[in-house]
Amino acid sequence: MKLRELIEQLSVQFAEAGIESAKADAELLIAEVLGTGRGEVAALAITDGEIAPEPLATVLALAERRAAREPLQHLTGRAYFRNLTLAVGKGVFVPRPETELLAGLGVQALEAAKAGGVSSVIGVDLATGSGAIALAMATEVADSKVYAVELSEDAIAWTSKNFETYASRGANLELRQGDLTDAFPDLNGTCHVVLSNPPYIPVDMVPIYPEVVLHDPSLALYGGQDGLDLVRAASQSGLRLALSGGFFAVEHADIQGPSVVALLQADGWTNVTQHQDFNGRDRVVSAVAP
Repeated sequence: MKLRELIEQLSVQFAEAGIESAKADAELLIAEVLGTGRGEVAALAITDGEIAPEPLATVLALAERRAAREPLQHLTGRAYFRNLTLAVGKGVFVPRPETELLAGLGVQALEAAKAGGVSSVIGVDLATGSGAIALAMATEVADSKVYAVELSEDAIAWTSKNFETYASRGANLELRQGDLTDAFPDLNGTCHVVLSNPPYIPVDMVPIYPEVVLHDPSLALYGGQDGLDLVRAASQSGLRLALSGGFFAVEHADIQGPSVVALLQADGWTNVTQHQDFNGRDRVVSAVAP
């Protein structure tokens, strides 16, 4: 079968299933099976390249699962986040591109602390999930020590795998299992940066994407009646962990921006600032410890 025809077939199949990134997912799925990149698949399609029967059968089987709204990242076993390639699968929240904003703010704050004369900077990631945010800080900021906490036993198996991968490449990391509300008492008052992407969906709200409802773990999604229970807890832990002048940032749903700003201000944070993601939507609030 010609690759061009296969891409067209899968694109239609995925679009009919309600997948917004239909063509991209088709090309990525084919690339995964062929052991190549999406760009190479597109190039082969333009030059009338073909796919052999055996990999074609594999692609078609995976395509059925994707059309049933199983996350592409579960099918490939990988998620990409900034400069990272992360192992993901059932039981762990798949990192979203929007969260790269939060990680980037943390990286900038750690670099700013270093520029201010700190030789070894400390970052913390509360409710780390796959480890994406912690790993971004640890791999992008030299001489940093990054700590992360995750409650879920299912998720932390994936976190551990990702930490082992990047620790072997020189990242200075420490992972603990536990609750963000009382994590790292030994670090109280010493941290330059504290970040969190906690669960923030209200318990009565049903996410619009089937991938989220069917495959993301509920522990990583729901944050109480108004969705802000874990944001409040992260704020309190941040105040406990951060040194004076330390940086804190938390991700939230796009409609929660004003509430999170008010919450952090009421908790006593200074320089409370709203940040928009690449879609221009409120996504992260940052603040400075008093």
